[in-house]
Amino acid sequence: MINNELINPQSIVVVGGSNNTSKPGGNCVKNLLKGGYKGRLYVVNPKEEEVQGVKSYRHISEIPSTDLALIAIPAQACLEAVTILAKEKNVKAFVMFSAGFKEESAEGALLEQEICRIATEAGASLIGPNCIGILNSYHQSVFTSPTPMMSPDGVDMVSSSGSTALYITETSMRMGLRFNSMWSIGNAAQITVEDVLEYMDVNFNPDTDPKIKLLYIESIKDPDKLLEHTSSLIRKGCRIAAIKSGTSASGSRAAASHTGALASSDSAVEALFRKAGIVRCYSREELATVGAVFTLKELKGKNIAIVTQAGGAAVMLTDALSKGGMEIPSLADNPLAAELKTQLHPGSSISNPIDILGTGTAQHLALAIDYCEQKFDNIDGIAVIFGSPGLNKVFEAYEIIDRKMETCSKPIYPVLPSVSSAWDETNFFIEKGHVNFSDEVSLANALTTTLKTPRPLANTLELRGVDIPMMRRIIDRIPESGYIAPKYVQELFRAANIPMVEELVSDQWKDIKIFAAKQGFPVVAKVVGPVHKSDVGGVVLNIRSEKHLQIEFERLMQIADAKAVMIQPMLNGKELFAGAKYEEKFGHIVLCGLGGIFVEIFKDIASGLAPLATEEALSMIRSLRSYKVFQGARGQAGIDEYAFAKIIVQLSALLRFATEIKELDINPLLATERGIIAVDARIRIEK
Repeated sequence: MINNELINPQSIVVVGGSNNTSKPGGNCVKNLLKGGYKGRLYVVNPKEEEVQGVKSYRHISEIPSTDLALIAIPAQACLEAVTILAKEKNVKAFVMFSAGFKEESAEGALLEQEICRIATEAGASLIGPNCIGILNSYHQSVFTSPTPMMSPDGVDMVSSSGSTALYITETSMRMGLRFNSMWSIGNAAQITVEDVLEYMDVNFNPDTDPKIKLLYIESIKDPDKLLEHTSSLIRKGCRIAAIKSGTSASGSRAAASHTGALASSDSAVEALFRKAGIVRCYSREELATVGAVFTLKELKGKNIAIVTQAGGAAVMLTDALSKGGMEIPSLADNPLAAELKTQLHPGSSISNPIDILGTGTAQHLALAIDYCEQKFDNIDGIAVIFGSPGLNKVFEAYEIIDRKMETCSKPIYPVLPSVSSAWDETNFFIEKGHVNFSDEVSLANALTTTLKTPRPLANTLELRGVDIPMMRRIIDRIPESGYIAPKYVQELFRAANIPMVEELVSDQWKDIKIFAAKQGFPVVAKVVGPVHKSDVGGVVLNIRSEKHLQIEFERLMQIADAKAVMIQPMLNGKELFAGAKYEEKFGHIVLCGLGGIFVEIFKDIASGLAPLATEEALSMIRSLRSYKVFQGARGQAGIDEYAFAKIIVQLSALLRFATEIKELDINPLLATERGIIAVDARIRIEK
């Protein structure tokens, strides 16, 4: 629960406040005073009469009733303090800096639970314990330094980790980002990251609230809540970027399928972020850079002009943008570019990058920006690289960039790399309220990542052609948990309207022979029973005669654990992969990609959170590194991405109404001339 006493307290007590600013309680008092807190401030410290000019009380029982208590005392003393403050001093909000709770021991966890219970029963908000605090425009209740520049249109940051919040803040400050609020959640005994986002969403005012949110998340306790409020905020005009750490470990259960091997907590996070529209980041630098990109005018296309007086940096920026899918359109044949060239120094290049040379002046810079803004129709955004060559001051150039960023309709991305030799000029630029991308490749990566992140999509379920009652009857007929028989797989796919190749499963040679004659050769034979057919020599392709088929049938039936043989017509086409796995708290994670080596070696997969609509399935397909294969690479025929997306959506519907399915693996799906057909599939259920 988040209340007004936490957000805008009229009175604050620092329990453990000190004159020693190297201690949390001391530096917290310093930050409150320096931040201009306007309410009543109390300090409790039995050893001091006065703390930094503020009267100090010897015991919490002596203070007046107070809105917010900041706790900076040892963990063992916290329970008594919270009890007295909540029950006798009417405190309705707590921020606990103190450590030594569940992050340290089982006893600490019990102590934390009891403190949380007391605060909650008193109707009080509780941040922490084990956090660095919170800050906003009303109060800077943190014990760390430095504190960032505050602005009503700055970013809101929510972090699971206090130290990481501080490091992200420092990285952001170096880029020129300003803050509206910073929340360090710590152990999240009561208030979680999801709770803060819910508060921001429910109380969002589009006219006054900042629209940039940066998140560092260590534990997603309620994925549905996170999805609901982040996607809602984004639909209201916000932009959100987040790091989710702790996703590298795979599941503890040994996986028996491609899906089981590939699906992990990381793919669940990827799926959740995709559905919500969150830009996913992997480092503090990347998160801050994406946040800085968010502060600029919205980019309406993929075409970037680069104006520079540093050739190498421009080449690196061009490479990074192109690799990320952006376009750096050539201006070489544009007569207006030739016109621009006549007004620059001899030797300047106008092909894009537009290189005005190291001796280029601020006036040359302004001219190049004006041409990109007003005369080059095929330009959507402008990256400006301008450092100090050591020949002259660059104040005038930075004033030009400042003015153009305010007046241009296209976004301008300033890359001012001389953070040492042009320290004063760079600070001057940042103090004007701008951000600076000192590294051009970091800018490119943030820009392309942001552009690739889809908008939040409607959480709709497409059911055209899906027979839900039939699905349920099939599931109910399956006798036990585990991998289900091929006949049930076929029946479920028919009910879900997922096309599957004709096949026969039998342990009788005469049935196999009749099916092969009816379908025509060549055919494929597979052993039924062992989970990993290929590992035991249980898959035979391109069988072209009845005699060959009989030999292979007899051999396959001799394999250990063989129960029958499956026979299918031999199809040719490009291999695709689709699968799903149930992930605790998240629900079903759907995976897709090209099959064969793309999934086994390159692990080029995309993940989505069921239920999926066609638009989301298409975004998954288009995010694949191998997407050019779908478009038709090197003269080869492409793959119908819409047909593939339809199968992914139908699979999503199956998972929605057959929740007993815990793992599903279609490998391969074949993209043939007749369409995309499931060739082999395995489904594991838990009844």
